Amino acid sequence: MDTNEQGSGLSLLKKGQKGIMHALFSRVGIMLVLLVLQALMLLGLFRWFQEFLPHVLGGTVLFMIVMVLYLINSTLDPTAKITWLIVIMLVPVFGALLFWYTQSETGHRAEKKRLENILAATKDKLLQDEKVLQTLEREDPHEASLARYLRRSGCFPVYANTETTFFPLGEDKFAEMLRQLEQAKKYIFMEYFIVDEGLMWGRILEILAKKVKEGVEVRVMYDGTCEFSTLPHNYPKKLKTLGIQCKSFSPMSPFLSTHYNYRDHRKILVIDGHTAFTGGVNLADEYINHIVKYGHWKDTAVMLKGEAAKSFALMFLQMWNITERHEEYDKYLNVKVPALEANGYVIPYGDCPLDADKVGERVYMDILNRATRYVHIMSPYLILDGEMETALKFAAERGVDVRLILPGIPDKAAPYALAKTHYRSLLASGVKIYEYTPGFVHAKLFVSDDCRAVVGTINLDYRSLYHHFECAAYMYRTSCIPEIEADFHKTLEKCRAVSDETIRQEKRSVKIEGALLKAISPLL
Repeated sequence: MDTNEQGSGLSLLKKGQKGIMHALFSRVGIMLVLLVLQALMLLGLFRWFQEFLPHVLGGTVLFMIVMVLYLINSTLDPTAKITWLIVIMLVPVFGALLFWYTQSETGHRAEKKRLENILAATKDKLLQDEKVLQTLEREDPHEASLARYLRRSGCFPVYANTETTFFPLGEDKFAEMLRQLEQAKKYIFMEYFIVDEGLMWGRILEILAKKVKEGVEVRVMYDGTCEFSTLPHNYPKKLKTLGIQCKSFSPMSPFLSTHYNYRDHRKILVIDGHTAFTGGVNLADEYINHIVKYGHWKDTAVMLKGEAAKSFALMFLQMWNITERHEEYDKYLNVKVPALEANGYVIPYGDCPLDADKVGERVYMDILNRATRYVHIMSPYLILDGEMETALKFAAERGVDVRLILPGIPDKAAPYALAKTHYRSLLASGVKIYEYTPGFVHAKLFVSDDCRAVVGTINLDYRSLYHHFECAAYMYRTSCIPEIEADFHKTLEKCRAVSDETIRQEKRSVKIEGALLKAISPLL
């Protein structure tokens, strides 16, 4: 794209000036001040209670014993148990109160109940074609069992005859997005973790505004944290002036709440119920390498054409309707999709942090456990719980070629240091680790044995696997899988291999930071 077009979309909506005084006295600045004051008041209350309680109970030893026994017998992830045990042993009463506060549903109880009702009401909105499932069962019973698990975890049918197109870079996806958006006739749904004004969003916004004038229904949803970083709080109202329906998911408010922990990390674009995109690419210029933040930005995405696109439409509507009284589904799901002939099977799926079913992690572990030749992975972060680390190591120990591509230039220091704490253990089991020297890897993909792959939004870290709303496309024997594997090897040529020697040469400060942070990694 020509750089002089960067401001073309921005002419539709002017971005406000952001000076220091503006930031301090803006809605976001005031909210931050109020949140800090509440946190200080809560901390003061905890500290007072910690000092007061020993005099009432005669000590905290019994209290600590009770808490330790409770944690050991809880259903928490073992790594999270260790973290909380450390916190409670260091600051017994404060740690216990903090634990109960974070485990409570304060601030998201209503949201959870509403989502539970929506999921229950929509569990049969997309029916499974039993002929497709039976054919898959005959071809590979193990794949059919995964399909049944995903169906059990949500309304995620397995589809045949869905075209899949893989994009090895964000700019490739962006170019195709523009082409597909131009062809929209009925509706456009967009759900992204990050939206930032610039060339990418400006070009997209121009098309959306044009499509609204043509009678196309356009809805845009982004995560509420954008209010702190990329967009003003009244941005939905600004888009409304263009005829675009817009909302932020869990917008920030000046009250401490546990709901801030659950973010909408998904990236979904659905056009007319027959075309859908997902992957790691957000709507900001660094994702298409128009601007450089952390060297070359390596990302991936996939486009689905066919019935499977309806699954992403349903995921979008479920999230959109959390704050709606009158829900509509059939209008958008009961659309006629042109008949296609394509190889393989596709299962679009999502992961909700408000239930106990860790779908994203279980799909990854299923791939690792069933692989016979190789599992090749790209992820921007590597902050593993015990189960995932064991699955990676066990696959390598069985003789499977397990390779990880991680960033060579990090976007955040803490996750970079934490990732390196896993290196020695993984290498010892035969896992091969590589760092992308030109820059930052933001892709989230698994590809295995030339027959199965996942492209989506799910990182190998606690936030993605436990705390975020996520989505992905699981593919079995689709035509794009060889392209995914070829791109992995092409990317590998630009990587440096991690070894015992490179670990020894790592900066001492990074090692110390990682060791300290690992004790509280589930909380980050």
